[in-house]
Amino acid sequence: MNRKLVVFVPREALADVRAALFAAGAGRIGDYERCSWYTEGTGTFLAGEHTSPNVGARGREERVSELRLETVYPVELEADVVRALRKAHPYEEPAFDLYALEPPPET
Repeated sequence: MNRKLVVFVPREALADVRAALFAAGAGRIGDYERCSWYTEGTGTFLAGEHTSPNVGARGREERVSELRLETVYPVELEADVVRALRKAHPYEEPAFDLYALEPPPET
């Protein structure tokens, strides 16, 4: 069973994050490897007093150009994929979602 990872990444970190995720086993669909999709958007955050933000400053709302990166991975590799994401991502607290995927209907 596959799952989908959606993560928000600064453009300059895209290659490193993708490489780490693929090395952990993400991005395989059938006989294809390194499968992903991304698009540009704007992320916002307000860093609290006990944070160490990679971008911006504590106590000030920030707007950052980011890429929404999506890829799939086998559920049994979830811990490895999340660990690789956290290690490669430049943010102290990367924003990401994990989605369960239903199998396609029989045709």
